[in-house]
Amino acid sequence: MGVYLNPGNDMFCETVRGEIYVDKTELIRETNRRLKTSQKFVCISRPRRFGKSMAAYMLAAYYGKDCDSSELFSSYKIATCDSYEKYLNKYNVIMLNIQDFFSMTSSVEEMLSCLQSEVIGELGEVYPDEVSKGEKILSLALDRLYDKRKEAFVFIIDEWDCILRDKRYTLDDQKKYQDFIRLLLKDKAYVALAYMTGILPIKKYATHSNLNMFDEYSMIDAGDFQEFVGFTEEEVRALCEQYQVDFDTMQSWYDGYTFPYVPHVYNPKSVVDSIRRKRFGSYWTQTETYEALKIYIDLNYDGLKEDIIEMLTGQRICIYTGRFQNDMITFKSKDDVLTLLVHLGYLAYDSERSEVFIPNIEIRGEFRNAVTVDGSGTEM
Repeated sequence: MGVYLNPGNDMFCETVRGEIYVDKTELIRETNRRLKTSQKFVCISRPRRFGKSMAAYMLAAYYGKDCDSSELFSSYKIATCDSYEKYLNKYNVIMLNIQDFFSMTSSVEEMLSCLQSEVIGELGEVYPDEVSKGEKILSLALDRLYDKRKEAFVFIIDEWDCILRDKRYTLDDQKKYQDFIRLLLKDKAYVALAYMTGILPIKKYATHSNLNMFDEYSMIDAGDFQEFVGFTEEEVRALCEQYQVDFDTMQSWYDGYTFPYVPHVYNPKSVVDSIRRKRFGSYWTQTETYEALKIYIDLNYDGLKEDIIEMLTGQRICIYTGRFQNDMITFKSKDDVLTLLVHLGYLAYDSERSEVFIPNIEIRGEFRNAVTVDGSGTEM
């Protein structure tokens, strides 16, 4: 096992050994359906602390060929699926947390060089006859390796969008980074599956994306991955019964996100923390200061603050999400800001009515904290 090549199942083992674990292994059923097909590119965007990294560790544990995860998964839902044994620990996995590489480097060029060097180094240790020590371009190394061994890889890329959320990086930096991902993955026979996770959908440049091979699943349209966004009502009811927690109170605090086939989606971190601490409170919102929300409200595009006040009273606001550029700085309208707040988890989105609203008590409290005294001295 390596750090990036076939990292094993230790991290997922820690997850399932936790005090509270909700079985989301059927997500593997969805990725198995896409293996070695034209739908093998999956990009999942979720708010922070909604289980993105947990899912990444789970996929690495399931697909990675340098470990035996049969006992680990045997008691979970995926073990009953037809495709379970067919793909269990059958693939090489390359798992990358992009935030880690950006934290270790000071530029996009340095980050990409570091990433490629580390992965090529691990490939060279496992395949010394196929991967040259002097190789510097990861896609070329993988091309040659596949040509000789015909072994395909599962790519798992966590926090893929961190550069889009950091104001230090220019538009040219973003394009250079996305070009690297495109060259690494698009039209490559060595790709069995590419699973990316982040907070934002894929960045658009003008009207197109240079990563258009990906099927995207977001808080706007979760598609086949709706039941894996957070906890479902059935899962939360079971937890409340198991730990003797009042379900109605749990619902009012942490429910509110909604999708066409999963109308009640709960914030997973807050549900777990409320059970562990034996009290209801603001747990997810404490992972980021309210000033982060206040920055967007204070932009006040087209009467944004007035709309926030309406939503605080339980109203819904119609929005158009199609022009959002999938970053945290390019805002041209109120709709862009509200769409970002949907992706960040501060607002829920009703796709059938194209409406946004504040989902629950926890988030409502965060909006109240972020709304301040305006220039006229009136409390908003």
